[in-house]
Amino acid sequence: MKIDVWSDFVCPFCYIGKRRLELALDEFSNRDDVEVEYKSYELDPDAEMNPGKNIHELLAGKYGMSVEKAIDSNEDLGRQAAELGLTYNFDAMQHTNTFDAHRTAKYASEIGKGKEMTERLMHAYFTESELISDHTTLIRLANEVGLDEDEVTALLKVDDYAIHVRADEEQARQLGVQGVPFFVFNDKYAVSGAQPQEVFTEVLEKVWEEENEKPELQSLTPKKSKTTYCTDEGCEVVEDD
Repeated sequence: MKIDVWSDFVCPFCYIGKRRLELALDEFSNRDDVEVEYKSYELDPDAEMNPGKNIHELLAGKYGMSVEKAIDSNEDLGRQAAELGLTYNFDAMQHTNTFDAHRTAKYASEIGKGKEMTERLMHAYFTESELISDHTTLIRLANEVGLDEDEVTALLKVDDYAIHVRADEEQARQLGVQGVPFFVFNDKYAVSGAQPQEVFTEVLEKVWEEENEKPELQSLTPKKSKTTYCTDEGCEVVEDD
């Protein structure tokens, strides 16, 4: 089974969705026959490298809310993350442009380290408050997961792997992806948002049983559920019909 996951490193629901999928896979009897590939998706391609505002101020400005309300919203997200063993340090997060981080991750995928690089970048951003657009930081993080320091330094100096990032984003547009995280199972079944672990478990079992039976891309998001995802307009929880 192949699972493609579109996400961005600064998307709080993407990290939550990633961990929920992993927990479901840990309990899936056919785990050894599942391949997960992480795809590039920029929530804000025009984001500044260093906007000079904290994450609460950026959220308040985007939605026209008070900073206090933004803090409350982020604290709720932090509690959801904590339930999965994740630590979100919103007060110190450095929101930034993620294009170079995606280029680095695509290089990592090419040499079999894509999952490790994705996890390292998300942990660096949400937990360690790293500036993941900074080239020195990216080189260090890449080296920590086993990438060649000189190779990463060289690719960041030019536009290497930019075409791979754009190809992922174009594929997302063709699939009609409206927000992330977005999961596609065997090129046929789609799940949108950071669904609960039990939903991923259900989908894994269903896809395994019905493998190769239906050619069309179908949504397996439950009819009655809460979809949690991020778009270029922000992150939200939506009550599905």
